[in-house]
Amino acid sequence: MIAAVTLALGLSAWHEHAERAGALVSGTLLREPRPVADFVLTGDDGRPFTRTDLAGRWTVVFVGYTHCADVCPTTLSLLKAAKSRLGGEGERLTVLFVSVDPERDTPDSLRRYVRYFDQGFRAATGTVETLTALGRQLGFVFFRNAAADGEAYGIDHSAELMLLDPKVRLVGYLIPPFRIEALAADFETILGKRVAP
Repeated sequence: MIAAVTLALGLSAWHEHAERAGALVSGTLLREPRPVADFVLTGDDGRPFTRTDLAGRWTVVFVGYTHCADVCPTTLSLLKAAKSRLGGEGERLTVLFVSVDPERDTPDSLRRYVRYFDQGFRAATGTVETLTALGRQLGFVFFRNAAADGEAYGIDHSAELMLLDPKVRLVGYLIPPFRIEALAADFETILGKRVAP
């Protein structure tokens, strides 16, 4: 279901008219970086989290939620492994997990969740309205599934990774399924790129 959402909604809605500059092993780079307008989320420390918090570093954005049973923990584990392959260079890369489940994902639960995978991973969430607006900028979608009696609700969400440069501009996407070696190669590629003005 998540793969279908990614392909049918997230990718088609945002990438249909995107001019692409070149392929990565796991995805593609946009021909022209797209500036990300300011936003205000709540970080895993309980403080406001804005685009300023991402300035100066390459960032990989992944959306999900802590009650996700498969795609989220698998992807975060792969990101941890791929980042580790880079050695010290991996410290130049920020992984940001954006929760699309603000009702259940508190700053404390988000902090514990992402730190389980990597002490350097960051997390943030916001209101549904704020997350929807950010999704329009970055090209991700999400929607809540109705819960059956006695069962917790689920959330379908895009599964691609969004790449932001140190000037907080959207520069590309990585598309599942992911492999550690391919992700590590793509991270090396973007870390080696000169940031155009």
